[in-house]
Amino acid sequence: MWLFLLFVGVPVLEIALFLQVGGWVGMWPTLGIVILTAAVGTVLVRSQGLAQLAKLQNSFQEMRDPTETLAHGAMVLASGLLLLTPGFFTDAVGFALLVPGIRTVILRYVRSKIRVQSFQYGAQSAPRAEDDIIDLTVDAEPRDKPSGWTKPD
Repeated sequence: MWLFLLFVGVPVLEIALFLQVGGWVGMWPTLGIVILTAAVGTVLVRSQGLAQLAKLQNSFQEMRDPTETLAHGAMVLASGLLLLTPGFFTDAVGFALLVPGIRTVILRYVRSKIRVQSFQYGAQSAPRAEDDIIDLTVDAEPRDKPSGWTKPD
């Protein structure tokens, strides 16, 4: 039910805000504000996204847990989606997600609701036994016919 309210409530709120702001400043300035926030948001999301990517690569190189960096990167991605969506409410939430302190508070809240039972980094391979080795012999004689996998021209 809350998802339905979200999908109905947010567009209704955006329309109400468009009407209110448009009544105060006019149609063209309102459209200009929407385009300006999308442009500024794109620049900010790109710079913060690249910073999170560098942190992620660094955590992989240092063999550290990348969970927090991935979560921050996902929130930066979500802020980009919100900032590209026309509207004042979505822009406000998108710009809020670009603030590292707000992302940290959200991450702390989400961590309190989730319990991680195990974490594994990298792939573990089973030891190979001698029985796993297969000896192949290749016929070196050329064939006059196609192999059957391709059709002749």
